[in-house]
Amino acid sequence: MDRNLIQELLEVVEQAAIASAQLTGQGRKNDADAAAVEAMRKRMGTIPMQGRIVIGEGERDEAPMLYIGEDVGSGHGPGVDFAVDPCEGTNLCANAQPGSMAVLAASDRGGLFNAPDFYMNKLAAPPAAKGKVDLRKSPTENLGILADCLGLATDELVVVVMDRARHKNLIAEIRSAGARVKPISDGDVSAAIACGFEGTGTHCLMGIGAAPEGVISAAALRCLGGHFQGQLVYDPAIAMTKEWADLTREGNLARLAEMGITDPDRVYGTEELASGRNVVFAASGITDGLLFHGVKFEPDCTRTSSLVISSLDHTARFTNTVHIKAGATKVSLR
Repeated sequence: MDRNLIQELLEVVEQAAIASAQLTGQGRKNDADAAAVEAMRKRMGTIPMQGRIVIGEGERDEAPMLYIGEDVGSGHGPGVDFAVDPCEGTNLCANAQPGSMAVLAASDRGGLFNAPDFYMNKLAAPPAAKGKVDLRKSPTENLGILADCLGLATDELVVVVMDRARHKNLIAEIRSAGARVKPISDGDVSAAIACGFEGTGTHCLMGIGAAPEGVISAAALRCLGGHFQGQLVYDPAIAMTKEWADLTREGNLARLAEMGITDPDRVYGTEELASGRNVVFAASGITDGLLFHGVKFEPDCTRTSSLVISSLDHTARFTNTVHIKAGATKVSLR
C-alpha cells in the first residue's frame, strides 16, 4: 500500500454513496445496498492492486458481488485486504434518516481480522482513554475512568448505545452512573469514529452490534489513536435478535471453532482487529450525519462529503467534492 491509494479509496466510497443516495427515502433498503455494492465494486476494479474482500456482503453463494474472498482491483500491484460496508445503515438510507454512509477499511494483506458474521460487544473511547478503559470492567467503572481521562464530570459524558432490547440493563446502568445515553437505531460505525474526535459531543460507544462493523471501526480508531475493543457474542440469549431465533449457543460455538476461533471469549483491541502495518479508513455520507453531510444532487453537479483516515501519512482528511455533470453551465461555490 502507498499514498496513491488514498485518493483511489476516497473515490470508491464517493461512488458508492452517490449510487445509494439516488434511492434515499424510497423505502428500498435492499436496492440501495445493491446499488452501492455495484458502484463500489466497479470503481475498485480500476485500481492497480491485488485486492481481496475479507469482510463483505456475505458468502459467495449469498452475495454475487463483494463477497468474502472476492478478488478486486486490476490484478497487478500491492496486495490489499478490504472490509467493506457499501451502505452502512440501509434502514437509515431507505427512510432518509441521518447517519447512513458508504464505508471501507483497507490494509496490507492479512492486516484485518476476518470477523465472522456474528455480534460483538464493543467499547469505543477517545485517545485520552486508550488502554485505560476496558471491556472487562463494568460500565460504571469505565465511565468513572473516562470522566477522569477527559477532565469531565460523569454527568457530562454522552454514551451512544444501539436502541435494542438487549441493552435495557446497560442503559439503566449508564444512567444510574449519571452519564447521558444517546440511543441510535442503526449505524454504530459513525458513532465509534466520533469518539476519536474532540468536539463531536460523543464520548463513548458501548453495547452489542455487528462484528464486521467492529473491524471497520477499529481500523479508523487505530489511525486516530483512539480506544476500541470487541468481544464476540455467540449466545442467542444475549444477542436477543430474531435472526438468531433458531440458533443455539452450542451451535454458534461450533461455527466459531470451524472458523479457527479457539478462544471465543477473547477481547480484541485495535491492533488485533486492524493489525496491518498500513491501515486506511474511508467513508462518504449517503445521508447527513455527525461527521459529514450526505450526497446533494444539483442540476449541474453532485456534491459528496467524505472522511479518509490513514496511518500511511497520519492524516484525517475531511473532503467536500463537486462532481461536475457533462454539459454543466454553472457550478455554485456552496
